[in-house]
Amino acid sequence: MSASPDTPDPWIDRSCSRNRSWSDEAVRRITADAARSADTHLHVFPLPEEWGIDLYLKDESVHPTGSLKHRLARSLFLYGLANGWIDEGTTIVEASSGSTAVSEAYFARLLGLEFITVVPRRTSPEKIALIERYGGRCHFVDVPAEMYTEAERLAAESGGHYMDQFTYAERATDWRGNNNIAESIFSQLTLERHPIPDWIVVGAGTGGTSATIGRYLRYRRHHTRLAVVDPENSAFFPSWVTGAPDYATGMPSRIEGIGRPRVEPSFVPSVIDVMIPVPDAASIAAMRHLNDVTGLCAGGSTGTNLWGVWRLVARMLESGRRGSVVTLICDGGERYRHSYYDDEWVAAQGLDLRPYTATLERFLATGAWVEE
Repeated sequence: MSASPDTPDPWIDRSCSRNRSWSDEAVRRITADAARSADTHLHVFPLPEEWGIDLYLKDESVHPTGSLKHRLARSLFLYGLANGWIDEGTTIVEASSGSTAVSEAYFARLLGLEFITVVPRRTSPEKIALIERYGGRCHFVDVPAEMYTEAERLAAESGGHYMDQFTYAERATDWRGNNNIAESIFSQLTLERHPIPDWIVVGAGTGGTSATIGRYLRYRRHHTRLAVVDPENSAFFPSWVTGAPDYATGMPSRIEGIGRPRVEPSFVPSVIDVMIPVPDAASIAAMRHLNDVTGLCAGGSTGTNLWGVWRLVARMLESGRRGSVVTLICDGGERYRHSYYDDEWVAAQGLDLRPYTATLERFLATGAWVEE
């Protein structure tokens, strides 16, 4: 019995419509790029020996594009290729004015693809220059909340692919291993005196990093706990406390890379053990303090991480607990010399760093945590 002319042929071969050889070469290029890069450093922060606590800073600023988002961009491109969403000539579209856009522009250029990112019109010239350095193009909107819908529109009009970091960050990375950031941390700690850390401390921007680390800890049955720090104006902490998945503040974060005005789809609260809200002045004070003590120059989100670290280390000291804590240097500080490292900019924001700096200096000198 012959099929009706109106019935689609179930044996239509669509393989010719996809250039698998191009996709194979794209995956090879991205994988080769990763193979050329050494693992990121795990620095030791100098703590008093008698404390019996080791603090490690995983330096993600040494990636080719200078931030933790290099890992995310690589994963998003591989995820898009594996799903058949990215092909030869596909225009890549994102909604980001920060490090994710810089890293995605890098990988788009590696594959010879056009990259467009939707950014607020008030985005700083320094950020735009970083994106354009890798061949990316910025598309401006007057209302930041419209970035997402505008990115969707641009992708649809161009027949391109909207990367949508805030939706796919938590699923694009293999949380079981495959050299993700959690597996890298534990591998590097193997020969340390406390190889299984008590805490890993990270911030949340998309939520992808905390989701990857939290899932890995449970999958590997480690007793390490995950603490997530959150800056002012962010919706993540109040959402975690109240259990409201649609919590929104409607206000942007002043600390680049972390904090969101709404809860993003990639945020997985169930893998988080503790969330710590951090004042923006504390983040900047901790970031500058790191530079003063170690010479490491990092951004504001690293300062947010460190303020949470010091709170947890203080708790460990109070309980007599010995062990280790790991956090991330999320990006380098050179891109913030006109903001977080600029006294005039800080003053214009109405921020007073002095009481937070005093708290840190007193803590490292005496072991006593006293906030002024």
